[in-house]
Amino acid sequence: IKDINEINYYIEISVNQNLSRNKLREKIRNKEYQRLDESTKLKLINHDETGISDFIKEPIILNKNKNYERISEIALKEIILNDLDNFLNQLGEGFCYIKNEYPIKIGNTYNYIDILLFNYLYNAFVVVELKVNKLRKQDIGQIEIYMNYINENIKKNDQDKTIGIIVCKENDKYIVKYSSDARIYTTTYEIQ
Repeated sequence: IKDINEINYYIEISVNQNLSRNKLREKIRNKEYQRLDESTKLKLINHDETGISDFIKEPIILNKNKNYERISEIALKEIILNDLDNFLNQLGEGFCYIKNEYPIKIGNTYNYIDILLFNYLYNAFVVVELKVNKLRKQDIGQIEIYMNYINENIKKNDQDKTIGIIVCKENDKYIVKYSSDARIYTTTYEIQ
């Protein structure tokens, strides 16, 4: 590594996350620093305050452990759950797994949150929705409904508002940019 900022990044996460040599090598091999957004890199260089969205990698690298003919949302969820630590680490620090296919009842119908997490650093629930296609505006509406349900029915008064992360095959920044909720983040995935 020749970039001093990249070196400083890996030193800092090694200390903060108590990384072993092998875990550090894996992060370097997966080009974790290069997958950070440019604005995040500037914040790190200037020692500015960072938020949850700053450390969600773009793209998230998933390791396929089976041969799938076609990647469906069910297969994508299985890939993530089989290597959950890797997935949580690529989202950033402080994420804890609660449940997949988390049932919520809206009206007379049951809906299922793909993956429900909690982030103890931000003291907030995190709704993760998986999409195997390009991000659509309906996906934003769906995750907003799930986030609002968690806020009204599960979140405690001392917790922050729920965060939403959509993991999709192809991102559309304009849909997110013009979304009314700044707590919704998107990232893409690649399967190796």
